Amino acid sequence: MNVLAQTTTDTGNGGGFQLTNLLLPVLLALFIFMMFRKQKKTQQTVKEQRTQMVPGTEVMTQFGLFGTIVSVDQEENKAVLELSPGNLATIHLQALTKVVTTTPAEEEPQETVVPDDASSLTGETTHPEAADSVSRDETPEETLKRLDREKKNDN
Repeated sequence: MNVLAQTTTDTGNGGGFQLTNLLLPVLLALFIFMMFRKQKKTQQTVKEQRTQMVPGTEVMTQFGLFGTIVSVDQEENKAVLELSPGNLATIHLQALTKVVTTTPAEEEPQETVVPDDASSLTGETTHPEAADSVSRDETPEETLKRLDREKKNDN
């Protein structure tokens, strides 16, 4: 009778279903699912990049070299890159990591004319004698003299 009493009292603690027993397999399954999902996304991006890698495309390699694809040999997994005009390098296709996209060149800004003195930028008017000296080419000595005169006039 003593054995039966021990078994009947222990069934409530360890023999039933507990949530903690299910937690570890669920977490393991979630981890495996996330791992496969990330791998699938990585394969998809690699496949998209491979379709973009055609001759004339600028690419970057794993080791940081930039070049333009000259030819691609899918059977041997090789690509020929032109690193600079006349310099060619043959590399493995897996070394190509990034397709470099160049942004379209913006319109060239119009040339701005910068005056010799800052008076037009500050809105100040120049003295007639200073305007004459600025309009012609000055030697460094003449420039120093003119700046001294202007400094005395400001004081």
